[in-house]
Amino acid sequence: MSSHLPIACSLGPAELPARRAEMIDLGRAALLDARLSPARAQLRFAATDGVRERVAAFAAAEAECCPFLTMRVTGEPGVVLLTVDAPEGAGAVLAELVESFRGRAT
Repeated sequence: MSSHLPIACSLGPAELPARRAEMIDLGRAALLDARLSPARAQLRFAATDGVRERVAAFAAAEAECCPFLTMRVTGEPGVVLLTVDAPEGAGAVLAELVESFRGRAT
C-alpha cells in the first residue's frame, strides 16, 4: 500500500477563484521574485506590514487543500520567503502557483 498523497487540490469550483484572487492580490502587493524548479518554488515577498501574516495564512490554507505540498514560511531582513516543495509529478502545480502570484493565473 502506497503512503503517497494524491496530487489533487480539494478546493471546489466555487472556492478556487477566491484563492487565486488572494494569490494575485498578495503577489501584486509584495512579490519581489520567484524561483521555480521541478520540485520547488521559492517566492520572496517584501516584508511590509501584514505580509508575513498573509503569506502564513495562505500557506496554512493551502496545506489544507493540497496536503501533497510542503510549505515553509521563513524570513530574512526585509523579506518573507515562502518555500513550496512538491513530490515528483507535481511540477505543473508549482508552476501554476507561481504564475498565480505573478498575476498570470491560468
